Amino acid sequence: MLAWGNLRDVFAPESLTNFDNPREGKMMNTLPHAKPRLSLLYTEQIERVHAKSLDILARVGLRVDSTRAAEILAKADGVKFVAPDHAVIQPELVEWAIQSAPSTIQIYNRRGEPAFQPGADRTRFGVGVTNLYYQDPLSDQISPFNRELLARSVRLGDALPAYDLVSTPGILRDVSTGQADLYAILEMAANTHKPLVILVSDEKQFAPGLDLLQGIHGDLSEKPFVIPYFNPVSPLILNLETAHKMITTIERGLPFIYSNYGMVGMSTPITPASTLALLNAELLAGLVFTQIVRPGAPVILGSLPAYFDMKTMVDFYDPQTMFLNLACAEMMAHYRLPHAGTSGSGNGWGADLLAAGALWINHLTACLGLVGLAPFVGGALTSKVFSPTAVVYSNEIIEQALLFSQGFKLDDEAFAMDDIQAAGPGGHFLMTERTYRTFREAYHTSSIFPRWSLEKWQEEGQPKADQNLRDRTIQLIRESKPPDDYEEWIRKGEKRIKRILG
Repeated sequence: MLAWGNLRDVFAPESLTNFDNPREGKMMNTLPHAKPRLSLLYTEQIERVHAKSLDILARVGLRVDSTRAAEILAKADGVKFVAPDHAVIQPELVEWAIQSAPSTIQIYNRRGEPAFQPGADRTRFGVGVTNLYYQDPLSDQISPFNRELLARSVRLGDALPAYDLVSTPGILRDVSTGQADLYAILEMAANTHKPLVILVSDEKQFAPGLDLLQGIHGDLSEKPFVIPYFNPVSPLILNLETAHKMITTIERGLPFIYSNYGMVGMSTPITPASTLALLNAELLAGLVFTQIVRPGAPVILGSLPAYFDMKTMVDFYDPQTMFLNLACAEMMAHYRLPHAGTSGSGNGWGADLLAAGALWINHLTACLGLVGLAPFVGGALTSKVFSPTAVVYSNEIIEQALLFSQGFKLDDEAFAMDDIQAAGPGGHFLMTERTYRTFREAYHTSSIFPRWSLEKWQEEGQPKADQNLRDRTIQLIRESKPPDDYEEWIRKGEKRIKRILG
């Protein structure tokens, strides 16, 4: 069921699970503030998904590719190995893990200042996600990622206000594979103060990457600005590299994102309900493993639910993806656990009409629902290509989606009865003190697309909207500067990398 705004009060029964808004701790849409909210699951439906997920873990179980992880799991009551690499997990252990994990996690920026708590107030968006190529914003030409392009992408995310964090934008191709992750981590940290989500493809470079950051910055766990990101393998595999990186992260006291990527009809079943139950079961298994390693370890859970086109052999985001994204967020809210979801990127050939629909529906529904983090904005061409123009366009969408999600006030001040009385019939409100004081924040003003009349558009030579976007993107890239301590970070980082590599 979809329940919008005050329609919830009319049509939705009291059993609707998030009638009380978890982000605000109070009943939604009570005076004096009207806020739109999007809800998907009833309490009974959430409980059914949870029960099916428990059944999957207890009857089907989990394949564990790491001997070390299997040994850790085997010590816990409620885990039974039916084969050396095949464990089933009992419901009581899952319930313990849910209660053990923290419901809030404070994330900081590199300066040590509080940045956000995932899911505490609104959706937080991030730029990036390990693309292979970079798309030039002027020509659309595709180039392999190198250090300069990665630094440029990070600085772009740093400059745009809608983004609260930066994720690894691409895989470096101008350094050897045994060094690529280390240099990517260095370039990310040196080019922004915003929190980082790091994706490390080579397990051998993961712990050294954390050592690199700690050697320059100091203790990472005290005020964490780095959030490692890990994927299990669907269906129901805790793969070796993910397990080992999780253990390393937990032992160092860092929060991390544990997120599965499901392709409906391929790695997950064809129906949304079964996909939701399976992905949720995988997340609960990851939660159990995390809490067994260290009770109370901070973890952010979520899914990237995609569909799989059996004709073209391409995975893609679909409107039903957004349903699953919202449903996963509601499951995590039910468990009172931080959530990270999809960012709607990957569809399209850049910032084009193909991408626009997926970006709008993702960002708007994320802001209206309970999505905590949407950390991977900017992918194109099935997420193999990083598109700076898509990043800039999404900034525009996110600003409007956040503005829409705020709703509007309904208190006495907001009704402005004194202005109405003063203006009277046939009057105007252009010169009122209230208009002067609030008009700048009353509506969204684009930094890309001016509000032109027909005559002004003709006078300017009938420009194309996408050219405005390209020009703005190029301007931002040219004007974006690294932090003041960039040179120091690069100098110290390169020295430490050489030492790490021997």
